[in-house]
Amino acid sequence: MPDTFEPRSIIVTGGCGFVGSNFVRHVVDNHPGVHVTVLDKLTYAGNPENIAGLPEDRVELVVGDVCDEGLLERLVPGHDAIVHFAAESHNDNSIADPEPFVRTNVVGTYRLLEACRRHDVRYHHVSTDEVYGDLALDDPTRITEETPYRPSSPYSSTKASSDMLVRAWARTYGLRATISNCSNNYGPYQHVEKFIPRQVTNVLCGARPKLYGDGRNVRDWIHAEDHSSAVWEVLTRGRCGETYLIGADGERDNLTVLRTILRLMGRPEDDFDWVRDRPGHDRRYAIDPSKLRRELGWKPLHTDFEAGLEATIAWYRDNEAWWRPAKEATEAACAARGQ
Repeated sequence: MPDTFEPRSIIVTGGCGFVGSNFVRHVVDNHPGVHVTVLDKLTYAGNPENIAGLPEDRVELVVGDVCDEGLLERLVPGHDAIVHFAAESHNDNSIADPEPFVRTNVVGTYRLLEACRRHDVRYHHVSTDEVYGDLALDDPTRITEETPYRPSSPYSSTKASSDMLVRAWARTYGLRATISNCSNNYGPYQHVEKFIPRQVTNVLCGARPKLYGDGRNVRDWIHAEDHSSAVWEVLTRGRCGETYLIGADGERDNLTVLRTILRLMGRPEDDFDWVRDRPGHDRRYAIDPSKLRRELGWKPLHTDFEAGLEATIAWYRDNEAWWRPAKEATEAACAARGQ
């Protein structure tokens, strides 16, 4: 069995974002001896309401930028590990303006790595399957840890860059570091700019959902709770210097996902509008999580995608006050792009 690393005090960057806040909640609910310091810049995608109600003696919010070297120098000492979720992550935004992606995803990762190196802090890097590029729709293979990197957007190329920095710091400086690349997440607290919550909230607003291109683009869906449990396993039991792919065998094309949402919400399955595709829209992602399951024994709990989707729809229906403030601006930005 792998050795177990037992942190008592961790920093979670981007802990007010969708995936990061789900991880913070997972740690609070399942690992009572761990204190979490959330470091978040609170951009449009970071919402302190995502961690509201968590015990103040267990979770502390520090508002700041991962690129702020002075802040990191004050914050990092005394912590056992950093789990780095913070990222600019919206593909369309990266196409319109790549600069924030380079700054946060590349420079920010560099600053964190250097802070960890100076203070001998363990580091886990949360990344995306998009660094590997897409697969053909008729390709029977899936992405593994050995698949060559082939990013196609400014977003995925900056995440690929940050992954390479982590590997270099692990090999050159002996930094205790791990990487995980995950497929598409869904669940509560996801910003309404993303595919599933945008469709759900459109229906809740009485608007017709919109679908890119031909709708055949395939994504490999995983519930955010399963991603969180996998990240904890990699942080605490993964081998330093290694990469682990996180997936839950959830391949679905966008058209199927949208039709399922419409059906679950009592709408006709063709009650949506087609919109022009975005540039370089990747066709298919499919994760092979064999290494994670073989080495660490991890398994997803949310294996019924439709049930998970139904619960997610219910969360958005019950939490309109959470998503409504961001909806108008999101739709205005999409309309400006013709989407």
